[in-house]
Amino acid sequence: MQANMQKISWLVAGTGLGILLTAGATALAEKQALSPLPINELRAFTDVYARIKQDYVEPVDDKKLINEAINGMLTGLDPHSAYLDPEAFKDLRVNTSGEFGGLGLEVNLEDGLVRVISPIEDTPAFMAGIKAGDYIMKIDEAPVRGLSLSDAVAKMRGKPNTPVVLTVLRKGETKPLVFTLKRAVIKVQSVKSRMLEAGYGYVRLAQFQDRSTEDVARALEGLYKENKGSLKGVILDLRNDPGGVLTGAIGVSSLFLPDNVLVVSTTGRAPGSSEKFNSSSEFFPRDGKPLPKDIKTVPLVVLVNAGSASASEIVAGALQDHKRAVVVGTQTFGKGSVQTIINVGKDSAIKLTTARYFTPNGRSIQAKGIVPDIEVEEATLNGVTGDAFRVREADLDHHLSNPQGGDETKTAPAKQGQPEAKLAPQPAAPAKAKPEALDKDGKPVKDEEPLRPGEISLKKDYQLQQALNVLKVQQIVSRTTPVSEGGVAVATTTK
Repeated sequence: MQANMQKISWLVAGTGLGILLTAGATALAEKQALSPLPINELRAFTDVYARIKQDYVEPVDDKKLINEAINGMLTGLDPHSAYLDPEAFKDLRVNTSGEFGGLGLEVNLEDGLVRVISPIEDTPAFMAGIKAGDYIMKIDEAPVRGLSLSDAVAKMRGKPNTPVVLTVLRKGETKPLVFTLKRAVIKVQSVKSRMLEAGYGYVRLAQFQDRSTEDVARALEGLYKENKGSLKGVILDLRNDPGGVLTGAIGVSSLFLPDNVLVVSTTGRAPGSSEKFNSSSEFFPRDGKPLPKDIKTVPLVVLVNAGSASASEIVAGALQDHKRAVVVGTQTFGKGSVQTIINVGKDSAIKLTTARYFTPNGRSIQAKGIVPDIEVEEATLNGVTGDAFRVREADLDHHLSNPQGGDETKTAPAKQGQPEAKLAPQPAAPAKAKPEALDKDGKPVKDEEPLRPGEISLKKDYQLQQALNVLKVQQIVSRTTPVSEGGVAVATTTK
């Protein structure tokens, strides 16, 4: 198991990431026989190269031409393969540590613009109100169109406390939005927790990092301590979590699953790309400190949405397949592919898609995602759900197909003639809404203090309300139904 951990310690399952550092392309080539080189196609490449060098309106550096050719070769394969120049390679390694400089955005390149995959919580971009799905069209006064992704990211980075202006296109807005932000050293707090009600704990995981499993374990420990050593149930919130290191996904799953059950498997063509990863306490070393005694059986709900990707989908799929948790929310993003980072040269690398992920029951995540046990929309917007404005894996150009066939999960188009109203949705009230809370003088209790962007409020979060209701049903059923090892009895539900 220790060898497995070392092998995957750099494997990243994020929407914009995906890492498995290897010794280099040479080692991979030795394992797999290469087909003969396509002489005619290579001749065409050299002819084009020579024509650009001779006739282009301005002199072009050889390094630039080669780098752009490599990048084009990779980006044409699928949305997650890419060339990492020295700066991009450095950024990628720093990002997984959970501390780096910049604005706090997970981004990719789409249609010549930088698309926001997710703003990272508690960062300048997050606090300013930049949202997943926004398109950055200008950085300061420089248009983004025509820039490579690494060049665009470099423009957003800089010394802490220096300003940068982002001009953003957002669906539903009639004109571009302008945000003035100050760069900062980004220290991502990936785990937050709180008690929702007496006995019911809540853990929010914003991104899977190297230390996330230990942070989740510590958060659970704190919730148990706050509730005098026991909990009636736990909600694990993975909404808008773009993913992260694979060891984090296996570790978080292992917190709730018995040892040595399958969490995720990978299947690919290259030797070593087909693997099975089981749950184990080795993924969250506690120095002999035990986990809360009933953490393997406490009723559990996992909250997901279309922004939950990759590592988030691995956790949701594993807990769902083992019937350890009820998955609540909306269908996830559908990034079910593995990227391997292969060193090329001294400081650069390529990020290459080498395998697909499968849940313990053998379901492919790719372009389909995880379907929740209980579907609860985030909100409605004049008949269009909040997820209708998101982009899923199946919407991306050149995405990998699902090897098991069937319908891919694309973002549902807005209804014909439906106006793109501004994003200020109000969730539908439950069928039996609770009466308004009154204070001792019979006056309505004031709402919570204004929330920062992205903060969670039980009063205002309809999905969270319904997840808590599901958890209470689980807790009631678990008191009357024998609990099998590694699983908790749940109520049978239908959509």
